[in-house]
Amino acid sequence: MKKWSLGIHISLFLLIALFMYFQVFETFDYRLQDLLYQKEDSAIADIVIVAIDDESLNVIGKWPWLRDYHGELIRLIEEGEPLAIGYDIIFSEESAEAYDDDYLVYTVSNFSNIVFPVYGTFGGSASRGVLESHDLTKPFCALDDVSNTGHINTIMDNDGIVRKAILSFEYEGEKIESLSWKLYKYYEEKFGSHGLAMKDIPLDFWQRTTIRYSGEPYSFEYIPFHRVLNEDIPGEYFRDKIVLVGPTAVGLADDYYFTPMAPQVPMYGVEIHANMIQQFIKGKFWVEVSLFAQLVIMLTLSVIGYLLFQRFKPGLGALVLAVISVLFIIIVKMLSTGDKGYIMSFLYPTGLLSLQYIEVLGEKFILEQLEKKRVTDVFGKYVAPQIVGKILEEGEKGLNLGGARRDITVLFVDIRGFTPLSEAAEPEEVVSILNDYLTLCAKSIFDYGGTLDKYIGDAAMALYNAPLDLDNHQLRAVQTAWAMKSGAEPLQKRLEQRFGKIVQFGVGIHTGSAIVGNIGADFRMDFTAIGDTVNTAARIEANSKGGQILISQEVYDHVKDYVEVTDIGPIQVKGKAHALQVYQVDKLKID
Repeated sequence: MKKWSLGIHISLFLLIALFMYFQVFETFDYRLQDLLYQKEDSAIADIVIVAIDDESLNVIGKWPWLRDYHGELIRLIEEGEPLAIGYDIIFSEESAEAYDDDYLVYTVSNFSNIVFPVYGTFGGSASRGVLESHDLTKPFCALDDVSNTGHINTIMDNDGIVRKAILSFEYEGEKIESLSWKLYKYYEEKFGSHGLAMKDIPLDFWQRTTIRYSGEPYSFEYIPFHRVLNEDIPGEYFRDKIVLVGPTAVGLADDYYFTPMAPQVPMYGVEIHANMIQQFIKGKFWVEVSLFAQLVIMLTLSVIGYLLFQRFKPGLGALVLAVISVLFIIIVKMLSTGDKGYIMSFLYPTGLLSLQYIEVLGEKFILEQLEKKRVTDVFGKYVAPQIVGKILEEGEKGLNLGGARRDITVLFVDIRGFTPLSEAAEPEEVVSILNDYLTLCAKSIFDYGGTLDKYIGDAAMALYNAPLDLDNHQLRAVQTAWAMKSGAEPLQKRLEQRFGKIVQFGVGIHTGSAIVGNIGADFRMDFTAIGDTVNTAARIEANSKGGQILISQEVYDHVKDYVEVTDIGPIQVKGKAHALQVYQVDKLKID
């Protein structure tokens, strides 16, 4: 494994770890957690909400009501001996007329199971994990003296969703517990279900616990305020129940919030308290996995992903990514169930895995392109670019032994007069001259789409219509031969002036069917053509003279409209029972 590749993956991990620490994608992460963790749960009948709703406003009159109404409501509910009554309205100021408060205060003073709200104002600071309020809004003095209190502070996440509840905070050295916790303690005193203490509840730094909602808004039973006041609902109905009283009327108050269960549908604060009380009663909580543990888990996943992505091909790598991500989500989901489930982010770990896969994909693509370029640059110096391209395209499959029958045109070219020249020139000069001629041969072949099959000493063999299909491949072969002849003229003049020797090309061209493919051994093979067509082209070339281009009858039939020729007539060649009709190309009518 390359060090730079490992370095990129380490950098990706560190980057995502920073994102997780600073909660860069907090909103998206929370929304995904909402989908994974939050689920419907039936609301228990032990909690009832008495709603100050639009219906009650129409019956009783517009808000605010006389406080006698609240005193009477409490008296009627208390006749049924409820576990507790919790008000979600702060009566922070006395009425204009003192007598208006008297009945409410008198009624409340007769019962010890009524909790009124207080509200803390924070300065945004915390020390030693303790949330401290610098101001506290309380019920007016007389009511505060005769009632229990609990705070109703609600803090939303940055996306405006309420996911956590503050269980307590401090004010002037006093611990202020939440309204929902105070009400739950009455339930605990009565039934002693599981002896839940606040220290048993998993809290974050800000003394908050994650709310496990029972369902969407209006999951709990709502009873209009006026129906209780008019005794349509008897007090007996509230026996051994926790009763919450709060506003739900449109425009009455802004005590509504959005929750993970229904991000677009508001839930009134009084029902959020109900959800919290139910959570305490059922004893179901979520424990947030520590940041350190989450980083360790993410590191483990990233190591697994790195090893597997490097090993498998992109398609299989995508499947591996999907499998790891799904398994991780399933495991995380399973850990979140139960009375004390564990929750953690799965956006950052799965996001890191996805980035790793994309990085490996890009890495393999770049390396593949570099390798193709390297092979093309090196291997292309020995065989035709078409063959290199075919091997790169087909991979190992393209390197299998065997071939296929196809129609091709075969060109053989040899340098006439090279042996005498070799005797007159130094070896280094001979090699240079040979390279000049063979370079001209190769360039001419490539210019017309041919495949340079091989060099044979001072000769060369070229194929047309193999391995790639070519239109008019017979004409392309003739054009190649003419380009060799024309390009050799300047070389001939220089050699004649220097050595007094003439060197010319002799070319033979034939067309027909042959077996084309990889021929040889598993460990050493050549891409070439075999068959009578190849042999015939070689025999025709052997009969050509310096500067002469000979083509067979089969080639002539395809190119006769493009060339001027001299009929050489039938010639007898080695290995053939019958003479071959050949033509000498004298002129090319097209470029």
